[in-house]
Amino acid sequence: MQKQEKHQGFKPQENLVSILPSIIAGIFILSASIATVLIYFPPLNPIYKIAIILYWILGCLYLAFYYFFFTTSLNKSRFTWINSIILGIALGGISFLIPMEIDHLLYTLLIIAAMSTSIISTRGPSYFLVFSAATIHFITRLQDQVSNPQWMTHIGLVIASFMAIETIQQLKKVAREQINRLEIINELSKQIVSTLNTNQVFSLLNAAFQNALEADAYYIGIADEEDIHLELFYDDGEFYENIKVKRKGTLANWVITNQQELFLPDLRQNVELDDVEMVVIGKQKTSLSWMGVPMRGVHVDGVMSISSYRPNAFHRSDMELLSTIAQRAALALDNTYQHALVEQQARLDSLTHVYNHGYFIKALGEQAEICLAQNQTLSLIMLDIDHFKQYNDTFGHLTGDEILVSLCDIIRSHIKNTDAVGRWGGEEFVVSLPNTTGPQAMQVAERICATMASLKVRNTSHITIPVPTMSMGIAMFPSETDKIIKLIDIADKRLYTAKKRGRNQIEPATAFWDETKEIN
Repeated sequence: MQKQEKHQGFKPQENLVSILPSIIAGIFILSASIATVLIYFPPLNPIYKIAIILYWILGCLYLAFYYFFFTTSLNKSRFTWINSIILGIALGGISFLIPMEIDHLLYTLLIIAAMSTSIISTRGPSYFLVFSAATIHFITRLQDQVSNPQWMTHIGLVIASFMAIETIQQLKKVAREQINRLEIINELSKQIVSTLNTNQVFSLLNAAFQNALEADAYYIGIADEEDIHLELFYDDGEFYENIKVKRKGTLANWVITNQQELFLPDLRQNVELDDVEMVVIGKQKTSLSWMGVPMRGVHVDGVMSISSYRPNAFHRSDMELLSTIAQRAALALDNTYQHALVEQQARLDSLTHVYNHGYFIKALGEQAEICLAQNQTLSLIMLDIDHFKQYNDTFGHLTGDEILVSLCDIIRSHIKNTDAVGRWGGEEFVVSLPNTTGPQAMQVAERICATMASLKVRNTSHITIPVPTMSMGIAMFPSETDKIIKLIDIADKRLYTAKKRGRNQIEPATAFWDETKEIN
């Protein structure tokens, strides 16, 4: 997400709303000033009268052009300075045409011009307009007998013009920041709901933090039993990964537990919260401002926090923005979690929760590629429960299902996280063991058999019933074959060899691997 461009002024339609009242007021005050001069201070010189009327006509036409230009033109930046120069000279020069008694009308025009210029431009052109008009006006009035109170009034009105400019600039700054934040939220909302990748969600949230909030540190923490896992953690220019902190006593835990926003503008003061202690993570520097909001969804329970090493670094508007981002984040993370759950269900067997037939082949292919690239071996175990149909008929299908689930739990307890187990058929399973030799796979198979034999199974009457035996076949990649399908076929044939030999055994025997080792 790219940082939003900050505008110097408002958009054309916003200028239309803002400038029109100023234009109307300017024309009205200008007309009132000229009418006052002509009615109450009638000029003795006809040329002077013509000059007054001509000034009024040109002034009204310029204001009309001013309105038309700023509501239709796309390039206004150059005209802002030209406009300031023209208005500064015109409003200062009118002092030669109107008497000192109606200077208040002149300054009313100046304030209106300063406000309208400030709306459409920055401080520079606005200040120049007021300064140039006031300077010309003061020089003109030096020739007149102006009393000290009148001079003070003039100075006060000039200061009022500068204050009007500054007020509008501050309001524009606040409005720009608000618009920028809304644009960031809208952009974040569009992007975040369209991704189903958790890492991409955190990447988008990181960009939103960088663009929308000025913070020295921020993090997104997900509650994990007694800990909080910081999925995204940034502190003073550095990102941290795989950070876990104990929940108890932290500000984050208070937010999660109470499901309330927490705004601490100045941490130099004592924090009066139950069961809360100040915990420093990341850089060994103490934050002086801290904000946290809860981030809860159907599958997500966490906290989103920003902090600063300066006191009073944040405002309530920052809290509102952070809360809005947290709501979007919780929804997006819920979506990614649900998507991952659906994907997991699609690749797992519904009863035993091991890989189904199709996904196991895919996983085996990926493991084989890695082993081949790293010059490692891979062993495959095919196993089948002996006389399982007879077992089901004797003790019932519910007991049979319990046996299948227990067998998979036992297999998982004897293999590594990098290994894989899948359900090949009804009571037939397959286990892939990357970076494992045939003799090592034999040891794993023997441990599975021993653990299975020691399993205690009881029926609905709480009577202990016998546990079925298993037959297994082992094949090794790539020494026996470098083809996945062929590897499965070898293991499968050896499984059936074990069954033909009387079941409850592993094929090939340990001697086979010893002979293979001697040949190699």
